Amino acid sequence: MDGREEAVPDDEEVVRRIRAGEAVLFDVLMRRYNQRLFRVARAILKDEAEAEDVMQQAYVNAYTHLHQFEERARFGTWLTRIAFHEALARRRRRARFEEVDAMPEHDKRTMEQLTSKDLSPEDQAIRREMRGILEAAVDTIPEIYRSVFLLREVEALSTTETAECLGISEDNVKTRLHRARAMLRQEMFERAGLTAGALFPLHLSRCDRVVGAVFAELRLPLPPSLHCGCPAEYCQPPLSGSKRQYS
Repeated sequence: MDGREEAVPDDEEVVRRIRAGEAVLFDVLMRRYNQRLFRVARAILKDEAEAEDVMQQAYVNAYTHLHQFEERARFGTWLTRIAFHEALARRRRRARFEEVDAMPEHDKRTMEQLTSKDLSPEDQAIRREMRGILEAAVDTIPEIYRSVFLLREVEALSTTETAECLGISEDNVKTRLHRARAMLRQEMFERAGLTAGALFPLHLSRCDRVVGAVFAELRLPLPPSLHCGCPAEYCQPPLSGSKRQYS
């Protein structure tokens, strides 16, 4: 041994070695793509258990058809397409036998706990809650947009890779991603019961204080009584007990 670390083989090299008889290396590929395949399947089926089933079947299909993989595309793209089409097929089969899901059972979903040592228990609870809200919002986006959003924004695939995975044009990827972002933004506001204009409200005391400070800086005579003219829903009354200060 010369002390040098062995280079980590890329996907194509692992595939070639599997084809040559080192079947145990398929585990390497699975661990590299478990997260991506889960997200793709989960985006389409909105069910974690079914997403796992799709992952398993996708891996089985990929392994049994490994001889058909041609290195004209990345292995990860080829594998993702297999999982994508398996999830679509499963959804179609489910639709024939089941009614449309009545209510998404987000409250019953088991959430993976955060273990960061830098976060307090309260911070971890807040982050879990926020993740649940975000996941619930993503679930409301139609599948054609949700799949693009997850591949581009979560898996960080390029526009070209996403197009290859989903079998659509790059222009479609861009259009759907733009639409997904807009829909997700709107859904998040609605879930919070807010409009964009309701964020960071300017309290009446601060509004008056700013006006007073500007008048003072410009050496203008203060009005007899400062009056806020902001729309009521944006400029909130001061907290009880607070006093308006103009300087």
